[in-house]
Amino acid sequence: MPIKKILVVDDSPTERHVLSEMLIKAGYEVVTCDSGEEAVAQSKTVLPDLILMDVVMPGLNGFQATRVIARDEATKHIPVIICTTKSQETDKIWGLRQGARDYIVKPIVASDLLEKITRLGG
Repeated sequence: MPIKKILVVDDSPTERHVLSEMLIKAGYEVVTCDSGEEAVAQSKTVLPDLILMDVVMPGLNGFQATRVIARDEATKHIPVIICTTKSQETDKIWGLRQGARDYIVKPIVASDLLEKITRLGG
């Protein structure tokens, strides 16, 4: 499935802006939100082709939101790439166990992220 619309989830306005600019320049449509709770809601209403999920957020964190999205019949087809500062191998394993399809550590290198998106169908 081609990836056109990407939901960027991050509680940092700077990170949302940087990721959005990177993706828009690459030709993607971008929708943003700033919490895990909003990500779960937006995944059902916006139905993005891909979600870029931060982990460290107040309330529902990225691991929890990914688990909810990956297990919901309405959204489980949407791939999630976790984008986080958490760089331990155990964090990556945990993220993938929650249902993420890939994992990238901040600061994000545009070419690395775009390559991961392409591999998922972008």
